[in-house]
Amino acid sequence: MTLASLEAIAGGVTTPLGFRASGVSAGIKARSGLDLALIVSDTPATASAVFTTNLAQAAPVLVSRDHLARSGGVARAIIVNSGCANACTGDAGMDVARGMASAAAAVLGCPAEQVLVSSTGVIGVNLSLEKIRSALPGAHAALSADNGPLAARAIMTTDPFPKEAAVRLTMAGRQVAIGGIAKGSGMIEPMMATMLAFVTTDAAVPKALLDRALREVVDDTFNAITVDGECSTNDCVMILANGASGVTITQEQYEAFVHGLKTVCLRLAIGIVRGGEGATKLITVQTTGARSSAEARKAAKAIANSPLVKTAIHGGDPNWGRLIAVAGRAGVAFELSRAAVQIGSIILFKDGRPYDDNAPEAAAYLKNDDVSVTVHLGAGDRSSTVWTCDLSAEYVKINGEYRT
Repeated sequence: MTLASLEAIAGGVTTPLGFRASGVSAGIKARSGLDLALIVSDTPATASAVFTTNLAQAAPVLVSRDHLARSGGVARAIIVNSGCANACTGDAGMDVARGMASAAAAVLGCPAEQVLVSSTGVIGVNLSLEKIRSALPGAHAALSADNGPLAARAIMTTDPFPKEAAVRLTMAGRQVAIGGIAKGSGMIEPMMATMLAFVTTDAAVPKALLDRALREVVDDTFNAITVDGECSTNDCVMILANGASGVTITQEQYEAFVHGLKTVCLRLAIGIVRGGEGATKLITVQTTGARSSAEARKAAKAIANSPLVKTAIHGGDPNWGRLIAVAGRAGVAFELSRAAVQIGSIILFKDGRPYDDNAPEAAAYLKNDDVSVTVHLGAGDRSSTVWTCDLSAEYVKINGEYRT
């Protein structure tokens, strides 16, 4: 492994050299606002992506998969719209997704298969290709290294704030930047990635290493978050590596590069949870004492997705019984006589007996905006960490009115 220094810096998808972006209004959203983003590499970039495991896959997911296969993993641009998912829209939706790529390719002067497509918004609504075509010249004219923040806003739906992150790596005296943007607030348990995330780097990364790095990082970042246990039809994470820094990532630099990529993706992933629909608290869920890493993750996800756990934390109720109950029904090895529950650093249950005298201290701790819960499963030595948020009445309101 090459020794490298890492610095978290302000920025996003246009922080790496050779990338420009824009965000404009195409009139797709009912209440106007930015809804079309364009992210462009000045030169062809090595591209990789991870897509939703949902079998009801949206047209842009299918088209982007096809384009990556046809181009051999080379891309010049990503075009993204918000306000309409273009999912479950049949052949017409596929025509629109392909048309988005072709229209973007025409203004950029590149093959259509070098354009990746993404959409987010309401499922089952037809997306207007004409609106996108009409807006593309303006999006192209607005491309700038300064307009990454506009792209971050243009991909938002119910997000309360945009998500951007960037780092700078120094390896052997040479600098590499990695930056990204993401959106997602509800319908979040990716089981692959997140709602949408787009990452860029000015390192040159061979396709095999880029694929490996993205999958490795996604597993411990975007795959380790949940807002409501719902896997979307449109989830994707895409990364473009254009080599503009002059640095090529080899096996020797791989671990340093992965560390930088994980830092960016984790900041974006936690931002999604912190901005979850109706959320008032960021919750870190840790399971320890598991028989395997897979069982640790399974139990952590079960706890993080439990409406009873999430509502208890929202109300400031240190109800350790709900945590134990979820752990016991999670379908993993579990020994009650060896189990333990902590809220923050406060022990509420251990080795088969409660510590209810600690409940007032735990209730006071739960008033914080960032809280943690730890459940020891008593079955082994493996652990996992998952991030989620509380469940409030505002979540119900947002989703009860989503289409109306």
